[in-house]
Amino acid sequence: MTNTYKNVYIKDTFTIGGLYESEGPLASYIDKLYKKDLYMGEKSFEKAEIKLLTEAISKLIKKTNISNDSIDVIISGDLQNQIAASDYAMRNFDIPFLGIFNACSISSEGMIIASNFIEGKMAKNCIVATSSHNLVSEKQFRNPTEYGAPKPKTATFTSTGSASIMLTNEKTNIKIESSTIGRVIDMGIKDVNNMGAIMAPAAADTIYRHLQNLNRNPLYYDLILTGDLGLYGKDILIKYMKKQYKMDISKNYNDCGVMLYDREKQPVFAGGSGPVCSALVNFAYIYKKMLNKEIKRVLIVPTGAIFSPTMVFQKETVPAISHAIGLEVVE
Repeated sequence: MTNTYKNVYIKDTFTIGGLYESEGPLASYIDKLYKKDLYMGEKSFEKAEIKLLTEAISKLIKKTNISNDSIDVIISGDLQNQIAASDYAMRNFDIPFLGIFNACSISSEGMIIASNFIEGKMAKNCIVATSSHNLVSEKQFRNPTEYGAPKPKTATFTSTGSASIMLTNEKTNIKIESSTIGRVIDMGIKDVNNMGAIMAPAAADTIYRHLQNLNRNPLYYDLILTGDLGLYGKDILIKYMKKQYKMDISKNYNDCGVMLYDREKQPVFAGGSGPVCSALVNFAYIYKKMLNKEIKRVLIVPTGAIFSPTMVFQKETVPAISHAIGLEVVE
């Protein structure tokens, strides 16, 4: 399903990164960096993630100078079981809350929900937020880092940080122009260390449907940006789009998982992943580039592998989903 919007704008963003994000090529665009302590002063990594998310939302509210009473809803999700980071963070805000889960595509799902609320005149100001923590995700979905389990080169590195964005009906310099809700795609892959291959077909399906539904070609956008396919998933997507849909996106396409880190210097395998991976790139780097009018039209396509370790242990395959958001500079 594809929608276009006339009255949805970005008010502002706030982003926080961890140690590896502070050493990456986009560090200067991130609002705050925790450069040393992966516990962020807390007693566990799970509590550290709660702190990150709470801080990203509270700093955004302060930055926009909008009172809690004027914020209609906070929409947030994360990778912790039962979206625990979001649920616990919301104890700090006396604001209506919607908890969501679409794995690493949470940010785009939240932006679609918020945009529909605002366009439908059900809300004026909505915050969308997400977070992830490398050591929380490793323990929950793979093996605790302390195990020292080896990984293949196709594995991705879960990003640590939090990101928040406020969408509003008040006209600003950047608008949400369109969105496409993705479909669950399952290519029969069971390897949880090959997320790029799992998610690339879902990204391809969403990109194709978005362009077809709006009668556009890939070059309508200055940049098409997937979520966290990593180096190998990025290559798969380019080839898959050409073969399956006869579309060449190579001229204006990149992937957030590739952009967030320096793979030559950092031990991140195929690149970044996690809900905050694409959110950091989009809400920090892309947002600021658009404010400066260096980029005017962007299609962001966060991607998610929506699997459960329980189902994987039962030898199930891993399904994936991807949602698209069109951002445009207001001329």
